Order: sequence, then structure tokens, then C-alpha cells
Amino acid sequence: MVGMRILVTGFEPFGDDTENASITAVNMLDGRWSDENVQIVTGALPVTFGTAGTVLHELVARYRPDAVLAVGEAGGRTSVTPESRAVNDMDARIPDNAGLQPRAQPIFEDGPKFRESALDVEAIADAVRGAGVASEVSDDAGRFVCNYIAYLVAGLEVPGAFIHVPAVRSEGEASTGAETDPGTVPAASELGFEDLATALEAAVHETARQLQTENPAAE
Repeated sequence: MVGMRILVTGFEPFGDDTENASITAVNMLDGRWSDENVQIVTGALPVTFGTAGTVLHELVARYRPDAVLAVGEAGGRTSVTPESRAVNDMDARIPDNAGLQPRAQPIFEDGPKFRESALDVEAIADAVRGAGVASEVSDDAGRFVCNYIAYLVAGLEVPGAFIHVPAVRSEGEASTGAETDPGTVPAASELGFEDLATALEAAVHETARQLQTENPAAE
């Protein structure tokens, strides 16, 4: 019997890149998952302010998960970084895939400035490191679509968290990526796709552990 269901999302390719490390890692996770007590369901989000939130909520309504892990890539980072919070701000350095470029606009006019992750991201980072992958908690998800989704995830009725992974590529380096960390340039990471999938596997197991701790009677 499946005890719980966890939704894991990644993003479609952005800009001129043909790959996005987040959805590649999520798809690899889906293919290797073997824990019969935890069901994972996955989905791809568009890199657009206008529709990413709609797709996220559609996935939540369809799968009715017990928790949500949203994954995005950050070209300026070299380790896996769970985000402790998101900010009520859209300030796009560059246009999204639909050509939208909001500047200094709130996500919700009456929303709180910050929304904290409903999951223990320090424990998630510990679990990722325990699996042999470099990880540290971040408190700044940027102001692009990743932060937008992180803010929405933090406001869901089920617990969730946002995780940034390095912008790993099959060949070469990402042509974009500084949208998450303004002023940075794409950084080469020693991690590969297998490392990212391993990190997400550890993150899902830790999320399931936290859910079990909160509800010991769950089967």
C-alpha cells in the first residue's frame, strides 16, 4: 500500500538552452524510484510568470499530494540548495519564455513579504550531504520564476519546499542562469545529473520522514 504521495516538479528548458537540469534530474528520479511506501508523481512547469503557477496548482489538484518539492536550476551555484524562504517580489533581469519581464512587482499585493518553507530544509540539506552530494541551505531564491514558484509552494495547503540545483548540461555550459543570482555568471559545477538525481532521491526520503513524524499513523 502506498503510504504517501509526493509531487516533484522541474522546469522546462529556458531561453536558448535545450536542457534544464531540474526537469532532467526529476525525470531521472522518477525512473529510478523504488520505494513502494512512497509514491512520487512528477510534472514540468513552464518558465513563465503567467502560467507556471497555474500548472503547479493543476498538478496539485490532479495528484492531491501529501507534499510538494519544486526543483529549479541556478546557473551561479555549484551545490544543491534547498531554499528556506521565498519573497513576495517579481523582478526579472531578463524576460521569461513568454517574453514577460515584471520589474519590482509583488506576487500578491496583500501577501506577506516572505513565506517560509513548510519543510525542514536544514534536514533536507543534511540528507543530501549524507547521500554524498554537496548541499547547503539558501535564503534567497532570486526574483525570477523559481522564486515565484517557491512563494506559491510555501502557500499551499500541503507542506512543500523549493530546491535549486546547479545548471548541469550534457555538453558545454548553460547559456543562462544568472537570473537566480543577479551579478553572477554561470558557474561550472562538479556535480552531474546522477548526483542531482541522488540528491532529489535523498530529499524525497527526508520529506517522507518529516511527514511520517508529523503523522505517525500514516500508512
